[in-house]
Amino acid sequence: MAPKFRAFLIHLTASGGMALLTMCVVFCLWYPSPLAGAVGVAAITFVLLGVDVVIGPVLTLIVYKPNKPSLRFDLAVIVGLQLAAFGYGVWTLSEGRPVWLVFSVDQFELVQSYQVDLRKISQAKPAFRSLSWIGPQWAAAKRASTPEEKKAILLESLVAGVDIAQRPEQYVPLEDQAADIRRNSRPLEDLSQYNSAQTLRHELKKWPEADAFLPMMARVKPVTVLIHKESAKIIAVVDLNPWL
Repeated sequence: MAPKFRAFLIHLTASGGMALLTMCVVFCLWYPSPLAGAVGVAAITFVLLGVDVVIGPVLTLIVYKPNKPSLRFDLAVIVGLQLAAFGYGVWTLSEGRPVWLVFSVDQFELVQSYQVDLRKISQAKPAFRSLSWIGPQWAAAKRASTPEEKKAILLESLVAGVDIAQRPEQYVPLEDQAADIRRNSRPLEDLSQYNSAQTLRHELKKWPEADAFLPMMARVKPVTVLIHKESAKIIAVVDLNPWL
């Protein structure tokens, strides 16, 4: 094999391995199914990694000449640029990772890292002061207990343009809102209005303990949270339409 093609294959293999590891982190930890589809990250990830994996090795194939005086410098520049582009892509993906799945009023909201309002993070309960790197965590936005508090929360949301589900200082454990979860959950039969019978049957047979659901809002499309109504226990998040 010619040295040029050997260098190309080595670079391609290294780039492919790095991309594969990144995809494992992205789709297994940061954006577990079906959340990747809910925020529309899959296509962006494949484009970013695909371009990064291809361009570096192709440039190596173009510039590689065994006796070229500047070969080491050229390869160093290519690898440096590739790593910089790769690092920027990974950073972008990390900024969009789902960090909180928040029950608010009568539904869940998927909150991504860049959406979290950190201005009053020091006022949040200890469990809600950090943004997870190993998958989204569950929380509930506490209800206003007085009309004055409700007005204050609404005013803050209007002025800052931040929804209550994006404010960790308003978070409480999901169990604290169990009564509201039970009260607002809907029977699984309602899902048949928005999903085909085959799709619904395929998803629900995996979770026989679920007997109710709530919608989860996300940036691209909503998904469905399956619930055991009596215990208000979260069973799973599934790729079903909770409404038309």
